[in-house]
Amino acid sequence: MDNWRAHWSNSLKALSLTVLVACATISASHAQDGEKLFKQNCASCHTTTTKKLTGPGLEGVFDRVPSEEWAIAWVKNSQNLVKAGDPYAVKIFNEYNQTLMTPFEFLSDEEITAIFDYIKNPPAPEEPVIVDDGGTEDAEESSSTNPLPILFTIGLLFFVLIIVLSGAQKSLQTLVNQKAGLPAPQDRTFGQSIADWFKKNKALVTILILILVLGGLKYAWDEMMNIGVYEGYEPEQPIAYSHKIHAGENGVACVYCHFGAEKGRAAGIPPANVCMNCHKYIDEGPSGKGEIAKIYAALDYNPETQTYGPNQKPIEWVRVHNLPDHVYFNHSQHVVVGKIECETCHGPVKDEYTVGKQFAPLTMGWCINCHRETGLQMADNGYYEDMHERYKGKFKKGETITVDKMGGLECGKCHY
Repeated sequence: MDNWRAHWSNSLKALSLTVLVACATISASHAQDGEKLFKQNCASCHTTTTKKLTGPGLEGVFDRVPSEEWAIAWVKNSQNLVKAGDPYAVKIFNEYNQTLMTPFEFLSDEEITAIFDYIKNPPAPEEPVIVDDGGTEDAEESSSTNPLPILFTIGLLFFVLIIVLSGAQKSLQTLVNQKAGLPAPQDRTFGQSIADWFKKNKALVTILILILVLGGLKYAWDEMMNIGVYEGYEPEQPIAYSHKIHAGENGVACVYCHFGAEKGRAAGIPPANVCMNCHKYIDEGPSGKGEIAKIYAALDYNPETQTYGPNQKPIEWVRVHNLPDHVYFNHSQHVVVGKIECETCHGPVKDEYTVGKQFAPLTMGWCINCHRETGLQMADNGYYEDMHERYKGKFKKGETITVDKMGGLECGKCHY
């Protein structure tokens, strides 16, 4: 009897420990879900800080909105609140030039709550890790939800349950045989006990295997969806050029260097002679003369005589943004006609970036969301004069005409 009690005590301790591990793993997974959902659906317009993008920064947002239930309704369809005359909804709508927020009615209340939890407790930014070659690498972990810890915990829980139930069955059978004057049940190996349990519980085993297979397929699907997405890509360049110093502190216009952005499809990398418009006279930067000397070397330029030699060679910049060959994107259409600010797609270049990096995921879904949310700027825009006259009767007065209403979601616009 004492052995039977000891066995049950140890089994219950193991089961309790496993349940605690499972709960901790599932809780961590819920936080990861909120981070993933935020980055998939919200990060193109909002930050978790006070910094504004297309929409407001969300730090402290729950101190401003009427309630969390109101916030869930706003996320699902903000226009329902605006049309109903909700005072705070109307105030926000007018404050942001009556720009329509994308409805997220496909998100459940639980998913939106997970996003709220992430906004309330965003992960602290991690310091870059120093690597052997003197560069840095981003230590930020992947935000994609990994189901493997959950599946492992389920499997561990399943394993412990088999051990507990098998031991309990053996102990009870021993007691029954002792009372009936029968010999003790024959000892069986652990493998034989598991095989017997599988045979007796075929339906449960089938369900567990199905859960494992579906979880593995979900994990594989998420990983494949991230193929070709290089958000945050920040390669080391041959010359330490700082966007923050040039475009931010010194106020150099983006199109001064990337002049192709106003004239055609590609923004282009400026030739070194554009650099020399300033650095013919400025030969020293924050890091000394070494980096500017690299420009001189590429142009075979002698700063003492201010002459160029014959041994010029191109600077081998590392490309950061690279769309697939089957995707058409025209910078001038967005910059000149659409009047889109460079920071919308390229992030806080003037305020934060030194080395250029990819700010947005540049996926088709990200582009489509932008077309659904961005209103056409027709005022004082000659491109839209004729179109504006033709469409006066089609749209209501004061209605925001977004890009998708003008054919911005047609496949042939981007995939020619």
